[in-house]
Amino acid sequence: MKENVWEKYSEQDLDEMNVFCEGYKDFISECKTEREVIKFATNLAKKAGFLDLNDVINQKIQPKPGDKVYALNMDKALMLYVLGTEDFEKGLKIVGSHVDSPRLDIKATPLYENSGFCMVDTHYYGGIKKYQWVARPLALHGVVIKKDGTKIDVSIGENDDEPIFYISDLLPHLDRNPSAKKDVVEGENLNIIGGTIPNKDAKKDKVKATVISALKQYGFEEDDLFSAELEAVPAGRARDCGFDKSLIAGYGQDDRVCAYTSLLALMRVQNPKHTCCCMLVDKEEIGSFGATGMQSKFFENSLAEIMNACGEYGELKLRRALTNSQMISSDVTAGFDPNYPGPMNKETDAILCGGLSFNKYTGSRGKSGANDANPEFIAKLRKILDENNISYQATEMGKVDEGGGGTIAFILASYGMEVIDAGVPLLSMHAPTEIAAKPDIFEAQKFYHAFYVESRGWRLSKGEEAQIG
Repeated sequence: MKENVWEKYSEQDLDEMNVFCEGYKDFISECKTEREVIKFATNLAKKAGFLDLNDVINQKIQPKPGDKVYALNMDKALMLYVLGTEDFEKGLKIVGSHVDSPRLDIKATPLYENSGFCMVDTHYYGGIKKYQWVARPLALHGVVIKKDGTKIDVSIGENDDEPIFYISDLLPHLDRNPSAKKDVVEGENLNIIGGTIPNKDAKKDKVKATVISALKQYGFEEDDLFSAELEAVPAGRARDCGFDKSLIAGYGQDDRVCAYTSLLALMRVQNPKHTCCCMLVDKEEIGSFGATGMQSKFFENSLAEIMNACGEYGELKLRRALTNSQMISSDVTAGFDPNYPGPMNKETDAILCGGLSFNKYTGSRGKSGANDANPEFIAKLRKILDENNISYQATEMGKVDEGGGGTIAFILASYGMEVIDAGVPLLSMHAPTEIAAKPDIFEAQKFYHAFYVESRGWRLSKGEEAQIG
């Protein structure tokens, strides 16, 4: 525990890790919204032979052990199942991640003109430091749904021939009010510059008229923004970080690093003993509420439908399946940052390159909102970790009186199942660019696979990445 993973890696380990991490960098570079992540995962599942739960229901298909089924929820949450040989009552092996990340949402009526600028009004999502989002290149990702049902996918600002978007900041020469807090940006000032060219034919709001006209090249109009879901996110690709290229810098690694690793781990599961489930859910950053968040009944309902299709449904059987399940809440934690040691505890905080991070209890201070994992469950996981030579660390998040955080763990624990948090440590969590260590990412996906199948001796075969995606 608390070892530096680099020191144990063989040349084969390094080769496998680098292949895996290159795929991961492509993933977080291309999937910057929850919809984009779920689309990626759904397409991967289809290639791997997963059946759509709606087809299973409508065509009265009776899945059998070894079959694979996915359930899609509003294009923003996904449940993927690989059916086991044991009855559902014996419980599932579940790894759950969230796919939403802090960002700026474009309001439903965002365009207005002020002082020769057309501005785009935003509302931030999740816990952010607002000053980090100004004076940096932004891209717009999302969907626009027109009244006739036409769906337009939007991605503007990622390619060199596309414009980026920008929120201005006050220059230091004029930012000298001693009574004002330094480095503070009000939420109402997080407005994107949309354009400056006036439309000569317009009678009023001439710059706004030009921007409205420009929207048409993307296939929609101003009124269509009312039924749009557009997010301003950092523009640009994920990159290697450090002279030694040991780290990955990119947006949205909380919690897409765990989503990617748990998803690919499930793709390699074949004919398991217990039914395996990979959860990819939305809205964790705002409490897991809403129809696509973990607090909805979507997981429970999808499991009930699959059990029914298999001829195993019953209310009591469903309750037993949930209670007897084991779940890994795969979410990130804060890595110890040598630049900011004050609120951290070097002895108990996760370290980058130290392997997978386990939090026995999440929550804050007196562990409010915690899921307190049972030591009996942890002991079983230790055996899996050691048998598969997986590097891990037992951690907390910050000093006792200052730290803490929440995940989806407590929601699954409410069913009475065994749950623990295990994920990748990050630097600069919730910032537009977050930092993760390559070996931590690689160790995470090894553990998630081993947990699913309770196997030992797993290795990534050469060319396997290309085969599955």
